Amino acid sequence: MSDSAVTVNGVRRALSETATHTTALDWLRGGGLSGSKEGCAEGECGACAMLLATPSPDGGTAWTPVNACLVPVYALDGQEIVTAEGLGDPERLHPVQEKLAEAGGSQCGYCTPGFACSMAGEYYRADRAAPEEECPVHDAEHGPNGFDLHALSGNLCRCTGYRPIRDAAYALGAPESDDPLQQRLAQPAPAAVATDVEVGGSRFVRPASLGDTLGMLRDEPDALLVAGSTDWGVEVNIRGRRAPFVVAIEHLPELRGLTVTEELVEIGAALSLSEVEKGLDGAVPLLAELFPQFASRLIRNRGTFGGNLGTGSPIGDTPPALLALGARLVLASAGPDGDVVEREVELSEYFTGYRQTVRQPGELIKSVRIPLPLAGVTAFHKIAKRRFDDISSVAVAFALDIDAGVVTAARIGLGGVAATPLRATATEAALIGRPWNVETVRAASEVLGAEGTPMSDHRASSEYRSLMLNTALLKLYSRTVIESKEVPV
Repeated sequence: MSDSAVTVNGVRRALSETATHTTALDWLRGGGLSGSKEGCAEGECGACAMLLATPSPDGGTAWTPVNACLVPVYALDGQEIVTAEGLGDPERLHPVQEKLAEAGGSQCGYCTPGFACSMAGEYYRADRAAPEEECPVHDAEHGPNGFDLHALSGNLCRCTGYRPIRDAAYALGAPESDDPLQQRLAQPAPAAVATDVEVGGSRFVRPASLGDTLGMLRDEPDALLVAGSTDWGVEVNIRGRRAPFVVAIEHLPELRGLTVTEELVEIGAALSLSEVEKGLDGAVPLLAELFPQFASRLIRNRGTFGGNLGTGSPIGDTPPALLALGARLVLASAGPDGDVVEREVELSEYFTGYRQTVRQPGELIKSVRIPLPLAGVTAFHKIAKRRFDDISSVAVAFALDIDAGVVTAARIGLGGVAATPLRATATEAALIGRPWNVETVRAASEVLGAEGTPMSDHRASSEYRSLMLNTALLKLYSRTVIESKEVPV
């Protein structure tokens, strides 16, 4: 009998003999907490959103919205969550619920609990404050109360009631001092606990250390590694996939570092993208441009660099950016004496085929290393059917050095145009040593349009993908020309 449990709305709930593939959403609904809904089962609609207590930089807690439909419930062992039922009740509505009701922000009501949880996460954000100077009328994505509308980007309203939902968000004040969820922020978040359960012949493990993890991978090389589970959760829900042995690594300290030195930026493979975004705070402009375009805030609160690279997908958004940055990966495995053995590989040499990499059985991605200094001109272009929260048809990342009007170095990463992410080496060669002018750019654009082996699928035709490649460099050049001129305000 497992003693695993999760604190839900202040009450400890045992997981008992719950199947290891069960998601938090199914477990919650099975236990009578039906506020969380299943809309898409792949993290795109946010109807299942819940709040997870995560550590804040000051040693306290942050309420982080995540998709309950993707998180394996055993990954929450020892953790603390709040669902829509824990925000308020009919006698005493939570401020978020109250403002949604006042604004008429609920129509069919199916999406409302998820919106309320995502909105509550932003409501309790420690650094949310009204802007001091900028007029909110001219900033469509931030309210006069400092509410970041991107906090709701992963929540879908099928009744198209976004205006009253936005009005409700922008009408929120600051939490009262006696608000229980506000008071909870001053206390530490629950520490991760080692977990090892087996139900119905399937096993879920959260090892206590990196050494233990690597030892398990050495003995069980087919074990499934899970961090944010934003990819595996979809496989479980949509395709009915099951894994006999799952190893959760998102809490391993060795995989959660973020270091900036004079030589490099090192990012732990299990840090969530939101944590990396906040930790870097714009220090790597190319990544700062990427983050808002990567899925939704709900996904970025769980998704990791390690997971995005570990799947080997040719349409992941981070590989093109990291290729342009000249990133290297640190792969770790267990040594003969139980020690940790590391090796470093160039990301440009990491992908070997469709969802195939040089990572050996028993290895995991420990960190990503980005060499410094960074290129002077960078950009990330994502072509998708929607502006936000969509899978890219084509992704292009640029990192150029231009000295005295001449391109002295160039790295270009591509995604969605071949069986693997790749460097556009022919285009790079067409740029290096040549003047940064429209003639060079037009010639190099023709080369870029022919890079890769784009195919036609439901997202885009091969011709469209080639055309988008062809125009990407011209778009970058236009931006650099505009930025180099003094534009009257």
